[in-house]
Amino acid sequence: MDGTNDSTQNHFILLGFSDRPHLQRGILFVVILIAYLLTLLGNTTIILVSRLDPHLHTPMYFFLTHLSFLDLSFTTSSIPQLLYNLHGQDKTISYTGCAIQLFLFLGLGGVECLLLAVMAYDRFVAVCKPLHYMVIMNPRLCLGLVSLAWGCGVTNSLIMSPVTLSLPRCGYHKVDHFLCEMPALIRMACINTVAIEGTVFVLAVGIVLSPLVFILVSYSYIVRAVLQIRSVSGRQKAFNTCGSHLTVVSLFYGNIIYMYMQPGNNSSRDQGKFLTLFYNIVTPLLNPLIYTLRNKEVKGALRRLLLGNREVGRE
Repeated sequence: MDGTNDSTQNHFILLGFSDRPHLQRGILFVVILIAYLLTLLGNTTIILVSRLDPHLHTPMYFFLTHLSFLDLSFTTSSIPQLLYNLHGQDKTISYTGCAIQLFLFLGLGGVECLLLAVMAYDRFVAVCKPLHYMVIMNPRLCLGLVSLAWGCGVTNSLIMSPVTLSLPRCGYHKVDHFLCEMPALIRMACINTVAIEGTVFVLAVGIVLSPLVFILVSYSYIVRAVLQIRSVSGRQKAFNTCGSHLTVVSLFYGNIIYMYMQPGNNSSRDQGKFLTLFYNIVTPLLNPLIYTLRNKEVKGALRRLLLGNREVGRE
């Protein structure tokens, strides 16, 4: 078996949580299914509200719509397969399915890193240059920034996906994960992977750490500007709009940095699975809650859409 040519391999086996049968066949399946359905509901609601309510046709909600679409796509790229594997005995995924899953996972994750940096710039302009906000954040610039984020994320995935899949596996086809994720696939290689791990690290610096540095620098200027606001209400409003974004950034980057800045054998496999699960389902589930619970504009838009003219008349 070990001598099997990888080119003949047409499927992988996702081991997932098979070493914990008491978990995967009971509570884990139910919890993930409920969380996935709530993720679909929450992010679809954000997209619809942002597009249907004229009050939310602003750069901030344009970016938030893309973030919700990313979360929907990102979660859907792996969670249905995970639910299928948890529910039955069949743990296989086709080679093509694995390649698509890896490409989407890397691509959408990279786009989200860059989109969060774009959203930080949007908040920087809103707080530090409020009088010029609509002039600077014009539709052409917003579309250009989003296109740049998508282009760089997809390009990164186009580079890393083929490299990862082309590693010789000597016939080994069991993936010690619940999805075709890059560190798990690198661990399957039957050659020394130091070179590819170095390449991953370099690309991670560009896709993950550079946007994070930009976000931190942007927020250092934002904090300085907010502290100069004399009115308590103005300061509170600025902190509320920026606080939602900072919370999302913390959830997203905390997991990403831990997983991808140390690929391969260095990371704990069980720990990596649960961190990926958190990053794949919990973060997209929480994002709509974070933005709606702390945001009066979104809550007002929801009321207007749900209650129609009656609510508008009262206002």
